[in-house]
Amino acid sequence: MGKRKILAAFLIVFSVLLSSFTFYFYQVFNTPNILVDKEDALIAIPTGSSFKEVQALLYDGGYVRDPVSFGFLARLKSYNKLVKPGLYSLKADMSNSAAINLLRSGEQSPTNITFNNVRLLSDLPEKITQNLEMTAEAFALALNNQSAMKAFGFDTANYVSMFIPNTYQVYWTIKPKELLQRMNAEYSRFWNDERKAKADSLGLTIYEVSTLASIVQSETAKIEEAKRISGLYINRLNRGIPLQADPTLIFAAKDFTIKRVLNKHREIDSPYNTYQNSGLPPGPIRMPDGHYIDAVLNFEAHKFLYMCAKADFSGYHEFATNLTAHMRNARKYQQALNQARIYR
Repeated sequence: MGKRKILAAFLIVFSVLLSSFTFYFYQVFNTPNILVDKEDALIAIPTGSSFKEVQALLYDGGYVRDPVSFGFLARLKSYNKLVKPGLYSLKADMSNSAAINLLRSGEQSPTNITFNNVRLLSDLPEKITQNLEMTAEAFALALNNQSAMKAFGFDTANYVSMFIPNTYQVYWTIKPKELLQRMNAEYSRFWNDERKAKADSLGLTIYEVSTLASIVQSETAKIEEAKRISGLYINRLNRGIPLQADPTLIFAAKDFTIKRVLNKHREIDSPYNTYQNSGLPPGPIRMPDGHYIDAVLNFEAHKFLYMCAKADFSGYHEFATNLTAHMRNARKYQQALNQARIYR
């Protein structure tokens, strides 16, 4: 009878312990432990992070309620040996198991990169890397790689046109070379057969279309005017008349604070001086937006050869078919500049 009692007692104790351990393991695996009573959050795990650094990131940031259970299960699932960098979306009331499975899978959440209003290629790194792990300096180094530029089919004058301003989704850990390849793929996707055919019908290469679009965009922020301005410059190109586009002089001067183009600017010795040189300049004078490229490809057919900013400073333009009418519009604008005391 004594042995039976001992056995029975052992079984009872064993059952209690088994139940306790089972319940504990259930809690470790399934009980909400991530962002409890908080909202969803994105966490960024840098490349080369150790498990201890990930723990510090999660614990110090208040993402994990019970560090002990998280650390125990992470080791049980070998996550301490499988840390993968990236941007991850943690859900409110997520379990340890779900969070660890996500982190060790490497299934990142994409992030958005947005760039626009870029004048010079050197301005791009700071804008394009804002939501990425890579630094602006690292991207600039890859961007200035002449071999890569040539491999994509560009030169230093037209390379800026490869980057079509927009919002794109990429992974936070994307490398500089990969980002360049992605931008080239987006450029190729933008320049589909339909757009190429329209460029060909204009007698322009796609590089020249981008160059003209950059001038049109520099002339107006009013996209509704872009097709008309495009038509004006195409009229000039077809007739062999110099474009005489003031934004090209500002680009040649490398002084983007200029608000009033003067005669001295027209004397600048530069291939971008469209007063002294016929045809298009060597490349874009800014990073052309896709909407302005399409405005060139779908230009408005008309007989205008001249344009001048309106004297009301509305950002719109007066258009003319002859020099006499243009000079009349130009005098009005010059008087408005004088009254506003804008002399440069």
